[in-house]
Amino acid sequence: MDKAPKSQARRVAHPQARTAAPATHAAGAAALHSPARDWRERARNYALLMRLDKPVGWLLLLWPTYWGLWAAAKGRPDWSLLVIFTLGVIVMRSAGCVINDYADRWLDAQVKRTAQRPLVNGKVAPREALAVFGALMLLALLLVALTNALTMQLAVVGAALAIAYPYLKRHTHLPQLWLGAAFGWSVPMAYAAQKGEVDQIAWLLFLGNVLWSTAYDTIYAMVDRDDDLKAGAKSTAILFDDLDTVAIGILHAGFLYAMWLAGSRLELGPAYTAGWCAALAIIAVQHWIIRTRARDDCFRAFKLSHWAGAALWVGMAVALSPRAA
Repeated sequence: MDKAPKSQARRVAHPQARTAAPATHAAGAAALHSPARDWRERARNYALLMRLDKPVGWLLLLWPTYWGLWAAAKGRPDWSLLVIFTLGVIVMRSAGCVINDYADRWLDAQVKRTAQRPLVNGKVAPREALAVFGALMLLALLLVALTNALTMQLAVVGAALAIAYPYLKRHTHLPQLWLGAAFGWSVPMAYAAQKGEVDQIAWLLFLGNVLWSTAYDTIYAMVDRDDDLKAGAKSTAILFDDLDTVAIGILHAGFLYAMWLAGSRLELGPAYTAGWCAALAIIAVQHWIIRTRARDDCFRAFKLSHWAGAALWVGMAVALSPRAA
């Protein structure tokens, strides 16, 4: 009479069965919110903030830096400087992206291409972005401290150019020209570090890079032109309007002419001429692509830009190599 039903007996014999599922769920939740997982996610968001997943940006900065190092050293750059400037390019480009996104929070949410950036979607807080920027600038300072006094003085100007750039699109249609100066400043810095001075060829290479950077960043601005107009931002793409491809063509022509003059003064010969012709061909392809002015076509053309800089560096490096000499 007092014997319990079998189902009840099972529950009494195994009372922990009722709490096993919640315990497992709690363990899983703890794993999902573990400190290690949080830090991995935070590191990923910082990497996205610095655009480490998009190497095109730092390659566009790297090739002109290499032009300066190879031209100043006559093809034999100091290996320590090569390491310093390669790391410096990545660090400064990352810092530039961070401060750009911090300054553009008002704009990026209104632009299709940038609406999911970490500062816009809330995955990185503004104070975190400033902390990351400060850490990157400190690292850049440590790198430039390994060079000479003239390079450190030039670095101050370069830092000011990089920091000011993001704020210009609110007040002027020429932020792309300023970006060209910021990106091109690596040339006199590389020259100063390698040669101890900045000569006329260095400034010619700098001028060429300003024209080139303004051209490819105008193509980049064409991607966002409609969104920028609605948001009230300014750019050369908006300034040039229907003459955008003509203006880009003039900028590219000036760039190629400056690089031809630099090659002639350095007496680089056939190898550099081949690299120059390759750069011309790449630019011609870009102009063919952007003729539609379509958003995706402009972005595809922009991503080809760094190959023109690479072609010129390869031509210069081969022409100045010990074997060629």
